[in-house]
Amino acid sequence: MKLLLVAVGQRQPAWADAAFDDFVKRFPPEMRLILKAVKAEPRAGKSTEQLMAAEGQRIEAALPKGVRRVVLDEHGTRVTTQALAARTQAWLQDGRDVALLIGGPDGLSPEIKATADETLRLSDLTLPHAFVRVMLAEALYRAWTVSINHPYHRE
Repeated sequence: MKLLLVAVGQRQPAWADAAFDDFVKRFPPEMRLILKAVKAEPRAGKSTEQLMAAEGQRIEAALPKGVRRVVLDEHGTRVTTQALAARTQAWLQDGRDVALLIGGPDGLSPEIKATADETLRLSDLTLPHAFVRVMLAEALYRAWTVSINHPYHRE
């Protein structure tokens, strides 16, 4: 299974890219994490709706057909590490690749949100996009280690 992290914004700080890449290297072949960064829409003179719509089209274009869509949103379902581990195992059983969708500064368009198979939240806090990518990579890696009883996760 491929976990596709489809995120708006192509340039992140070097520390975030390095941390994300470190976690990517840890994933097993049966559950690879792949980043697909899409261009943010230039902000000048456009409404929030226009920005989200343009970014939504780019996200849509980056998604393979038939992929499970998991939207990351502040109003999504809260999950624990154990619950995320159970979800990743269910995703593996489903047989489809999974796309985790992260919007730009204004979030995801309503059209993209409406196509979600599920919606998750990482935190009650508002987080910078660079943190979100790293936190999500770590959380997914941790969930995988839970499912194989690896000692990385301790409760």
